[in-house]
Amino acid sequence: MSTRRRAREIVLQLLYEADLNDFRDTEAARGFIKSRMQGRRALTDFAHHLLSGTLDHRDEIDTRLGELSAHWTVQRMAVVDRNILRLGGYEIMHGGTPGPVAVNEAVVLAKRYGDKNSPRFVNGVLDKLAKTQEA
Repeated sequence: MSTRRRAREIVLQLLYEADLNDFRDTEAARGFIKSRMQGRRALTDFAHHLLSGTLDHRDEIDTRLGELSAHWTVQRMAVVDRNILRLGGYEIMHGGTPGPVAVNEAVVLAKRYGDKNSPRFVNGVLDKLAKTQEA
């Protein structure tokens, strides 16, 4: 497994937690990331950047995702799908990750953590987002 992919999985876990509970403080989140990344500084920084960026831009990302997902509001989406979309949306909109890479990484997460329909749903929404960002 790519180490950046592992960092994305850890961020997904923290986004899921933040969606359902009060979010742990920044230092606790950084400690969690550091322990899971086994102290690798570059990956810890990458994961922390993804987490903080996604949380900082969550309202903007949710608005955009809601516009692009036909017949679904963000709050009606499955919690896992919603947070995969948020993470992928952040990478496309603000993270500097090329659209196809962000979409692919999100689909991989959806295959692993979502239900049988998640990969197709995540792919469809993020593909639309990536295409609108390119335009």
